[in-house]
Amino acid sequence: MANRIVLNTISYHGKGAIKEIVNEAKARGFQHIFLCTDPDLLKFGVTKKVTDLLDEAGLVYTVYSQIKANPTIQNVTDGVAAFKACGADSIVTVGGGSAMDTAKAIGIIIANPEFEDVRSLEGVAPTKNHAVPTIAVPTTAGTAAEVTINYVITDVEKERKFVCVDTHDIPEVAVVDPDMMSTMPKSLTAATGMDALTHAIEGYTTKAAWELTDMFHLEAIRLISKNLRGAVENTPEGREGMAMAQYIAGMGFSNVGLGIAHSIAHTLGAHYDTPHGVACAMMLPIVMEYNAEYTGERYREIARAMGVEGVDQMSQAEYRKAAIDAVKQLSKDVGIPENLAGKIKEEDLDQLAKDAFADACCPGNPRDTNVEELKELYRKIM
Repeated sequence: MANRIVLNTISYHGKGAIKEIVNEAKARGFQHIFLCTDPDLLKFGVTKKVTDLLDEAGLVYTVYSQIKANPTIQNVTDGVAAFKACGADSIVTVGGGSAMDTAKAIGIIIANPEFEDVRSLEGVAPTKNHAVPTIAVPTTAGTAAEVTINYVITDVEKERKFVCVDTHDIPEVAVVDPDMMSTMPKSLTAATGMDALTHAIEGYTTKAAWELTDMFHLEAIRLISKNLRGAVENTPEGREGMAMAQYIAGMGFSNVGLGIAHSIAHTLGAHYDTPHGVACAMMLPIVMEYNAEYTGERYREIARAMGVEGVDQMSQAEYRKAAIDAVKQLSKDVGIPENLAGKIKEEDLDQLAKDAFADACCPGNPRDTNVEELKELYRKIM
């Protein structure tokens, strides 16, 4: 079986990289840009860093910001209508995973109108055309939506999130500028950073992992372990390190999938609006313990990448514990709560576990699971 890698056509990295947005837009002949962002980024002037560049260059754009933290089907359908109404021919998306995921769905539907029912995009939809030409500019260091072939939409009516996987949705251009991330509050920096670590560790241990993605994931784990604490304190080095780390993690997991830490996190976001990164951070060490016997020697390399010393002298049980303990310590150091005490209801467990089992990330988990075992994992953060 052939292994596949899908990445951006072009990506720009480093301080000041957003200046390349104008060059790319002009080179690609964009006539009217649909600028997809979120209301908080507009309010606090983050999006303005990009619109100022577009204004200076005389580029026409329409702003769409009706996007929730866990973007909904309605956010997408409203965005499609707004895109059509303004006569746009391209997308620039500025934001975290919510804005970028919404932009991906809008871009896919505009290019493939037969999929205007957003629910029809769940899983691996057989779209024929690449999404509207898109430049993605992340403002958080975590989701890596700018380099992935995945997006997640919330179905409010059914209280569930669904994952869409489509090689046609990847933005042609990614612009990863750490200055765009400098205004993130500590809590969001911590949560998105732990999401990136979950991407890297689940991607490294998923059933589809192979040599090329292993390289990405181990380097991402190393960079996150080195830089996340600094990023939370808003040091330039920490911000730059995390901007690169989360992108590298995305290069890997986008191509090999994730596991049940993400399946569970998706359900917690859909049912309780739990921030995705917080849910991932809580579940990651629990899922690592659950999966340990199905990962061979991979936890040794995770522990090594996280800076644990003496791993080559450790027994299998010792290095597995060391890897899990390193994850717990990092999560604690950046202020992630340990559980959702009082939030998860016992009567919800059946539906939560069923939804997690049906989630697109579940099959990639190194250990096959079932609804009853998933219920027990939820109980560990109750």
